[in-house]
Amino acid sequence: MGGGLAGLSLGVALRQREIPVTLYEAGSYPRHRVCGEFICGRGIDVLHALGLYQKFVAAGAVEARSAAFCTNGRHYRPKELPRTALCLSRHTMDRLLAEEFQRLGGELLQRERFSGSQFSAGVVRATGRRIETHPKRIKWIGLKAHALGATLGADLEMHFIRGGYVGLCRLAGGVVNVSGLFAVTGPVPQLASRWQEFLRGPVGSALHERLQGAEFIEESFCAVSGLDLRPAQAEKAPECRVGDALTMIPPVTGNGMSMAFESAAWAAEPLAAYSRGESSWDESRLAIARRCDAAFARRLRYARWLQWLLLHRGSRGVLLALGERCDWLWRAWFQKTR
Repeated sequence: MGGGLAGLSLGVALRQREIPVTLYEAGSYPRHRVCGEFICGRGIDVLHALGLYQKFVAAGAVEARSAAFCTNGRHYRPKELPRTALCLSRHTMDRLLAEEFQRLGGELLQRERFSGSQFSAGVVRATGRRIETHPKRIKWIGLKAHALGATLGADLEMHFIRGGYVGLCRLAGGVVNVSGLFAVTGPVPQLASRWQEFLRGPVGSALHERLQGAEFIEESFCAVSGLDLRPAQAEKAPECRVGDALTMIPPVTGNGMSMAFESAAWAAEPLAAYSRGESSWDESRLAIARRCDAAFARRLRYARWLQWLLLHRGSRGVLLALGERCDWLWRAWFQKTR
């Protein structure tokens, strides 16, 4: 159920094991999605294992080797990434994965929702982000669009502004992905016509400076709302989940896409064992849940604290200044959240 990164890559992994797979996707391909559009961390290893890395490169993916943080009009010195990231538009990535899944013999049903029970044996929920249902005054919304003519000082940049942050990612062909997470207290009037105000940032900010001469590609704009960033345990879920349907890591880490690929890779063999009759459904489901929980627990804990510190102005400046001067701290951030 669901044809995002987790659903498609899981489908590819299962078809490589010659397991029959039917994938239900409510939308169609290709389309734009709110996403940082770079893979950074162990997800790179999954791409290599699935034989997808070179396919991504051939489709226009570029490597990112540096990252920088900016806030309050200040640009902190770019830092070399401890491990190279891979940047590719989700528009291209989803299309490529869908084509590979079908090439391997998978059945892809687009514009169709699964009508059975998500708790049934053999059903995997890869339906994307969990919706925030806990009553809170502040809600998170995500906005994304591609821009031409933006000037970046690093391959990846994270800009902190009041009430959120915006990430910039250098793609091929002079395109920059602009993706932001914003805290709001209610509906945003006329968001469809005001989204550029959010993504450009306030006048005088480092973000506004970067995007001052940029032109947004209107058809690339997309938005999501009601994001639930609280960590969740897979073992407590009554159904089999992968990707964001399982849990979301705060986007400030840039590790969400990697976690989608990782959870799919860990799910493939237990699901294949179930399909071959070598284990029961509950055994396979619990094996996947325990593997994800064991791998993600520390990552989610550190990411939650890191986002909290970076969203508070008092601690943010201190933390960014220390990260700029201390290579060991920069590498520790990277390691603990991946």
